[in-house]
Order: sequence, then C-alpha cells, then structure tokens
Amino acid sequence: MATLDVRTRLLDALSALRNRVDAARFPLPLPGAARARRNRAELLAQLDDYLVPRLCAPEAPLLAVVGGSTGAGKSTLVNSLVGRRVTEAGVLRPTTRTPVLVCHPDDHHWFAGQRVLPELRRVWVPAQDITAYEPNTGGGRDLSDGGDLAEAADEAEETDDTDSGELAALRIETDTSLPCGLALLDAPDIDSLVARNRELAAELICAADIWVLVTTATRYADAVPWHLLRTAKEYDVTLVTVLDRVPHQVAAEVSRHYAALLAAAGLGDVPRFTIPELPESAGGGSGLLPATAVDGLRAWLHQRAQDPAARAVATARTVTGLLASLRSRLPGLAGAAALQHAAAVRLLQRVEDAYGRAADRVRSQIAGGEVLAGDALTHWRGHPQDATSDELLTALTSSLAAVLSCAVAAADEEITTESAGDPAADAVLAPSDPDGAVGRVGVAVRRWRRCLEELAEEEVRAVERGAGLDADRAAALLAVLLLGGRRSRTAGEKLAETLGAQGVLRLRDRGGALLTDCLERVLDAERDRRTAPLEALDITPDHQVELIAALSVLQRER
Repeated sequence: MATLDVRTRLLDALSALRNRVDAARFPLPLPGAARARRNRAELLAQLDDYLVPRLCAPEAPLLAVVGGSTGAGKSTLVNSLVGRRVTEAGVLRPTTRTPVLVCHPDDHHWFAGQRVLPELRRVWVPAQDITAYEPNTGGGRDLSDGGDLAEAADEAEETDDTDSGELAALRIETDTSLPCGLALLDAPDIDSLVARNRELAAELICAADIWVLVTTATRYADAVPWHLLRTAKEYDVTLVTVLDRVPHQVAAEVSRHYAALLAAAGLGDVPRFTIPELPESAGGGSGLLPATAVDGLRAWLHQRAQDPAARAVATARTVTGLLASLRSRLPGLAGAAALQHAAAVRLLQRVEDAYGRAADRVRSQIAGGEVLAGDALTHWRGHPQDATSDELLTALTSSLAAVLSCAVAAADEEITTESAGDPAADAVLAPSDPDGAVGRVGVAVRRWRRCLEELAEEEVRAVERGAGLDADRAAALLAVLLLGGRRSRTAGEKLAETLGAQGVLRLRDRGGALLTDCLERVLDAERDRRTAPLEALDITPDHQVELIAALSVLQRER
C-alpha cells in the first residue's frame, strides 16, 4: 500500500509538471526560443507517451522502438525479427511513413487504446484474416472485403500528407513469434525529408522503453544517429545499437572503429549487434534476413521481455534516466520562459515610454497655445465679425487633431528606431498605421467637440444671464479657453461677462476633464493597438515560477 501511495504522489507531481510544461510558451523569436520549443515538445511527448503510462502500468509490455536514418534497414530488421513481412521495406525513400507496431496477440489490448501515443489513431491488422479496424473515433478502413495491406498503408500515408488536421495513423499487427511482454515499433526515418515524419520519429522514440538505433557501415559516423546516441546517453535510457549492412571484408575494422567511437562518447557498455551485408538488406526478395543474422538481437530483446530481472532493469533505467534528466531540462525551459517575459516587458515598456513622451508633448503644446495657430488663430482674431463660432470651433478641432496625429506618428517613429534589429518587435508589435491613425484621431476629436458643445449648451441654459450668449459661441469660447494657452484670456473674460466667474471656472474644469479624457483615449488606444498582438500572447513570469515549483515538488516525491 505504501508503494502505491508513493506512486500516486509521484504521478500527481508528474501530472502537475506536465501541465506546467504544456502551459509554457516561447512565441518571441529570441535566441534559443526555437530550441526551447523543441525541448518542450520532446518533454511533453516523453511525459505523455512514456513516463506517465509506464508508471501507471509497470506491467505493460516493453516497447522497443527501432529508429535510424533513411535506408538504414529498420523495416527489414523488424520483418526479420518477426519472421514475416509486417512493414514495407524498399529502395524508395522515405519508405516508413505510417509506423507499424507488432506485438503478441495477448498484448494487443495494451496498444489498441490511448495508453501510449495518444496522438496517433489506431489501425489494427491481424496476421491471419487481414481485417483492419480503428478503435478510436476518426474512421478506420475496413479491409475485410479483401483489400490489400499495402493499399491500406498507402491510403493512411496519403491522408497524413494531405490532411494535416487528421491524426496520423499507427498500424498495429499481432504475431505469435514475438513473446508476450515485447512489442516492436518500426519508426519513420529520423532524417526524413518530410518534416512531419521527422517529428513523428522523435515522438515514437520518446515512447520507448528500449531504443534500438540502426545505422549502416557507411553512415555510422553521421551527425544524425550520433545526435540520438548522445540524447540517449543524456537521458540514460536503455539503448541497443545495430550496425547494419557491414561488408564481410571490412567487418572487423568497421566494428572496431564503431566501438571506439561509442567508448569515446561514454557509450562503450551499450550492446552492439552487427549484421553483414546480404542481398536481403537491399529490400529484394522476401525482405527477410536469415534468422542467424538477427538471432543475437532477437535473443537480447526476448530476454528483456521474459526475464523479470532484466525487464525491471530495462524499464527502471529508462524511467529513472528520464526523471533524472528533468533536473537539467526544466531549468532550461524556465530560463527560456524568463527570457520571453523579460523581452515582452522590454517591448511593452518601449511602447509605453514612447507614447508617454507623446502625451507629455501634447500637453505641453496645448499649454503653450500651439493648437491656437494657423487657421484657428486667424478665425479667433476674426471672431465673431469675420468668422462664425462654428468655423472657429471647426478650425480648433482640426488643429487639435493635427497635433495628436503628429504625436502618434512621432511615437511610432521612436518605437521603430529603438526596435531596429530587434526581431521580436517586428514579430509581435502591430505595424504603424499613419493613415488609419489620422482617421481614428479625427473621430475621437469630433466626439470631443460634440461633448463640448453639449456641455456649453447645458451651462448656458443653467444660467439666467446666459440668454445673452448662445450655446455655439459659448462652445467656441470654451474651446479657445482650453486650447489657446496665454492667448485664451480674452475668451475667459467674454464667457465671464454672461456666465459669471464661478460659471466660467465650472465650465473650464468640466471642459478640461473632457479634453484630458479625449487625449488619454486617443493615445492609449494607439498604444494598445501597437501592443495588442504582444498582449494576446499572455507572456507572464508565472511560467518560470511554476516550472521550477513543479520540478521541486517532483524531486521531493522521487
């Protein structure tokens, strides 16, 4: 019971950590962000496809994933281990697009559901009657009408390539040649030209109890297989390597060199199996290697499945290694999340500062009477004899709109200058929109004018002496009082003649509040428009804190 309690707490901690990893986002194109996204995806795959399922069902069959480079002979090796053709092997690459899982009939239930690889829809093809069905929703193809296995695979492959919205397929076969407790999975090429195939290969490897890495005598020193080998060492997973297609005349030399490379990389204790170059290796004939060529690997795999001690070692090593790797991988994700938040704060502050300075300039210009200039000043000097109140108010409104539009343009130019060479700014800040800004500013200023006119009309009606002052003139004088700076004294005196000093003060205060609100609305709206894409990403410091906290809980439960 104590063991079950410990496992439950560990699973709870893993589930919480998984949710924190899933919530972490790295949308800004910063150095290391692409790597963080790949690490996050790999970590989620290992948690969903291996760690949690294995801890929930330690008695489930071992899953040995056979992976390697294009043309390494993975499919031929799987066929030969099973003793019949269960997966297509050939010279056309990439051949393996729909992965094939083979298990004993009694173990089928372990893989028919979503225990492992939940992102893949299932297609099961029994060995004898070749009838495919799909236990998950999504619609599998029924082959009971005599349809051929390769045709079903081709159809699934075409679906994977053409319909990105549909789940990729995992074809499941059963065969009594495999012992209970062992399943083989033929994965796509890890260096496939098709990006989805490479991603799928990585996901499948993440679901493995045992990594079976297949390489060839001509490609064993390539970068791609060695990347997998180093990853396996980093995670301390159960690993076995197969050196395939080794010419007899150089077999000893190649084997020694490969062993030396493994030893230099700290992988000298990894089991190695060598398969000589044979006609069957090229995919001709039956696609099966002689039994003697794969006897060593078959015996090694069967022992891991049937010997309780060997099985426990294989699963415990992979589980322990992946759990231990979280100590270094989670802080890396947390650090990347912190960099994302810092960059987001920097970008937001840059826009905030630019528009803050724009607001200061506008207030300074209004206080200095710069709005009452040009046509507006001409109309003011001719008012009311040579310019009507409406003309004066229209000129002031246009002048205010121009001042605000220039302030917005200046803020945008400042942001552009400071963001030069910053890819994050280009990616997540909305582009400047000078023409659109002029239109939006014009609408806001006209709205302010209407509110000012309503306020003046209300004040004139409330004062008995207001009978000598019409509302239009009061609105024009109020606008001059608010926007004219030192030149506005005369406007205040003219308003006081009919509204009284208290009425003018009250009107100025209320009109000033309307003006302040207008200025803030305009500049805040333009600022928010620039930052809206960044704000929508919701980059917070919580991701970093929660990742570290979840790792701490997990370490304690381990």
